Amino acid sequence: MSSVLYDVPGPAAVRRNRTLGVAGTVVVLAILGFVIWRLYEAGQFSPRLWEWITYIRIQYLLLGALWATVSAFLVAAVLSLLFGAVFAAGRLSDHSWLSGSATTVVEFFRAIPLLVLIFILYYGLSQGIGIEIDAFWAVVLGLMLYNGSVLAEVFRAGVNAVPRGQREAAYALGMRKTQVMTSVLLPQAFRSMLPTILSQLVVVLKDTALGFIILYPELLYQARFLGSQNQLGSPILPVAMVIAVIYIGLCLILTGISWLVEKRLSRGPRQTRTTDPDLVAPQIGQGGGI
Repeated sequence: MSSVLYDVPGPAAVRRNRTLGVAGTVVVLAILGFVIWRLYEAGQFSPRLWEWITYIRIQYLLLGALWATVSAFLVAAVLSLLFGAVFAAGRLSDHSWLSGSATTVVEFFRAIPLLVLIFILYYGLSQGIGIEIDAFWAVVLGLMLYNGSVLAEVFRAGVNAVPRGQREAAYALGMRKTQVMTSVLLPQAFRSMLPTILSQLVVVLKDTALGFIILYPELLYQARFLGSQNQLGSPILPVAMVIAVIYIGLCLILTGISWLVEKRLSRGPRQTRTTDPDLVAPQIGQGGGI
């Protein structure tokens, strides 16, 4: 059966695509094998450089750094979603003063590099106006301001992407604007926004690594500390590999959660079976027809 969007490839095209896929896989494996071989030749897999991971104190150090990363991510993710939702609602407002103010805030924080925001919050506020901010909150607030501004634009674009007829039909039924937004537009927009929201949350997770600049003890900070220890053999590359695996695992967990949410949303509401005798179809021989 042919598709209306594209032509189904024929036997020759299928063979060509399979050949290209196999060739691409071989090339990737060859490059990966070459990199592993060069690392082996350079002695990066020697037991001396990997002995550090067997020490209990270092394992606790990495667990503490992992918790510092995850805690900063969780708080920043929640605040970013709230910030984005509030300012997206402001941008969608019919009042020009409110939409203009929300647009100014979103565009302002979206244009400032995240590292500059963290520096201003941690160093600038204490030296400029005498407000001391902990390294944790400097990282979290910087992530919230930047990523929340990006999410605000994502939410606004997602709501505006819903067909206009949905909005007009809801208004024709007498629904208020708040009801239209919460009952009609947002449920439809959320499905299309979910992949973009996940991508931005992954950015939030990875950007917690910028906290090492202000000495926040997250994964990258501890990796830099461990990699510079001469008594451990200065295992910079082995430590970086372990930290990279941890970040990949965290990102895969986020992807799995997003997949579960998307799968649950695709099921739709469950249908319940009614047992009301007045709603049951009439049976044969009880005054009803077939």
